[in-house]
Amino acid sequence: MIGKIRLSAPVRRMLAILARLRFGSLRTRIAVLYASLFAVVLATVVSLAGGGLVHFVEASAARDLEANARVFDEILASRSRQMSDQADVLARDFGFREAVATGDELTIASALASLEARVRSDTAFVLTLDGEVLAADGSGIPAPDALWQRLDAGETRGIIALGDGLALAAAAPINAPDLIGWLVIAQPLDRAELDRLVELAPIAVDARVVEATRQPDWLRSAKAGAVFEREGYERFLFHVSDLAVLQNGIPPRLVLRHSLDQSLAAYSGLEWLLIGLALGGIVLVLGLSWRVARSVTEPLQQLDEATRLIGEGREVALAIRTEDEIGRLAASFNRMVVAIEERERQIIHVGLHDGLTGLPNRKLFTEQLTTILARRRDNEKVMIAYVDLDDFKMVNDTLGHPAGDALLRQLGEDLRADLPEALVARLGGDEFAILIDGIEEGDSLGSLADQLLQCFDRSIEVDGQHAKCGASIGISLAPGDGNDGTTLMKNADLALYRAKGEGKSTYHFFEPALDEAARQRRQLEIDLRAAINEGGFELYFQPLYCVAEKRLTGFEALIRWNHPTRGQISPIEFIPLAEETGLIVPIGEWVIREACRIARDWPTDVSVAVNISPKQFSYAGLASTILQALASTGLSPKQLELEITESIFIANIERTLATLHSLRNLGVRIALDDFGTGYSSLSYLRSFPFDKVKIDRSFVEDLGSSNGHAVIRAITTLADALGMETLAEGVEKIEQFDVLEREGCRYIQGYLFSRPVAAHAVADLLEEGAGYQQQLCA
Repeated sequence: MIGKIRLSAPVRRMLAILARLRFGSLRTRIAVLYASLFAVVLATVVSLAGGGLVHFVEASAARDLEANARVFDEILASRSRQMSDQADVLARDFGFREAVATGDELTIASALASLEARVRSDTAFVLTLDGEVLAADGSGIPAPDALWQRLDAGETRGIIALGDGLALAAAAPINAPDLIGWLVIAQPLDRAELDRLVELAPIAVDARVVEATRQPDWLRSAKAGAVFEREGYERFLFHVSDLAVLQNGIPPRLVLRHSLDQSLAAYSGLEWLLIGLALGGIVLVLGLSWRVARSVTEPLQQLDEATRLIGEGREVALAIRTEDEIGRLAASFNRMVVAIEERERQIIHVGLHDGLTGLPNRKLFTEQLTTILARRRDNEKVMIAYVDLDDFKMVNDTLGHPAGDALLRQLGEDLRADLPEALVARLGGDEFAILIDGIEEGDSLGSLADQLLQCFDRSIEVDGQHAKCGASIGISLAPGDGNDGTTLMKNADLALYRAKGEGKSTYHFFEPALDEAARQRRQLEIDLRAAINEGGFELYFQPLYCVAEKRLTGFEALIRWNHPTRGQISPIEFIPLAEETGLIVPIGEWVIREACRIARDWPTDVSVAVNISPKQFSYAGLASTILQALASTGLSPKQLELEITESIFIANIERTLATLHSLRNLGVRIALDDFGTGYSSLSYLRSFPFDKVKIDRSFVEDLGSSNGHAVIRAITTLADALGMETLAEGVEKIEQFDVLEREGCRYIQGYLFSRPVAAHAVADLLEEGAGYQQQLCA
């Protein structure tokens, strides 16, 4: 329900005075009335804005203080976790546990001093079950009885009293194997520490940690986690947080205080600015109202009539009889009518054409196709060609998006010149469509397709650099491949997909089998998604043989898909589809988790290698996925090896190197797979210190020639010089093994040792590992 607006008494008196005033002319009445109403509205707005500004400042300060409190709590919690992790590492150390068990005070003191230096802590001590405190300096440490109850209850983080102040503490149990004591780390929460935390705050705050016994009544009764205001000689906002304790009898609270008066003072200048703007606005409106009143009265009827005619869709042109305001208004009105007509034409053009190239867009292409099909004669054919530029992404990645746009504009101009009788449209991105009608029965369709392909086979200069342009083309024909635009465009798209699969710079005519192939591909994608959700994959493992140690030192994880109806589906069939649809990311995450889960049961000197696809490598959450897999399974990072290919360097080398270094920081090993198959293999070895280089199987197959020996020798020599290990894959013959061993290759992988086996068979391979050397020697 709409309520009545209640105006203040001064505003009501002003309106009453204006109602009684009478002015001699309409011009004066309009000017004074508009200016007065504007003044009333502006005064109301300024008043509301001032009150809203104060409320906004108060609410913003409260939100900032509450957010800052959460930041403080998170920082304290994070520091507690860090201290707890460091304490847990030392408490698990065998030497330290032995020292505590035997009472070796020198070793304990040395370990505690090292821990204090490592975590930048002031105090670290051991609390034994006998109530004894072992520390380099025991002064200020609380009595053991005050800590036991919390520790026995399973609490390991919280505040303790340390000397005359409070400290943030974390404890870790010392088991050998039963509990023999607790290791406690403490970091004082003194004024300097709190001041460092305050520097992180977005607003000026004062932080204190206060014990309950030292808190005033109003603070002790305050609700934790809420922002409240307390007024005195100055207005303050407070926020109180209860802190976890590790010692009985000291319930501390974190108190944050922010001066509300200071926040309001920062906005006082804005209030005066609003008042000044309001006064200036009133003066400006008074002058403008006077001018508007002069120009409105006389041409009102003429403009009203002209507007009515425009509404009826008729052409209107006002006669300009004078050069004063009325004449200029009439001229402006005429220009407005012309501009409206021009904008209507532009809107129609923009709606039917591509903004970058000026070519028709999909909507206009579809409309023209429908029209041409409707008037096609029985003895004529209509060709629809779908075009996708080859390696256009490479142009954007190497030369930049402006260069890619320039290439598309230049290509659009060339296509208009080369195909003047055809309808050329840009569908979006690097996709084009071409419509050619009037094709007679005897015309050569192959020659026409070759002509289309040649239109795209050219080198275009973009910003002084030459960009190679090529295209893949899919072609459908009416009436043979369909009689309506939707069917013809779908079939041309299917033909384009086949053309791209056959290689670059080629074309393919639609065939009915393509429709079936597309259906099978869609079904395979559906089955692939179901396999991800239902756990339809399995990992097999192929052993990696170390030549120097003469044993199996690792396995490569290989995915297998046992389809419920089709049986085993080769990775060669479903991995490219997973890459194209983006499903490779969840599949790759599952492979990492499953490989780590299985490998945790292997000996600690046996590693597992996992392939990382280019799309998975570019995924921002890769490092997090690996870290979670290692943490959840307990697998050591040094047992996990990630295999990447040279193709990851194509898009953005700097970003790729940053990702590689972040993965290396996790402690995992990085291997360069399929080395030697790219164009810049040596430059990639210089860019990043890989742990291992995997020699592509094509070089192993070429070992029958002398050149093959030289290539292997060159790769192993280069890898040794760079401190990298080498692995040859695809080894199937003992003669190949002998050559690789002689040329210095460190690791061997292939059917010579074993085909990929299921996870349960890995243990048998490890037990039989000693027999491989006898087999090789035999």
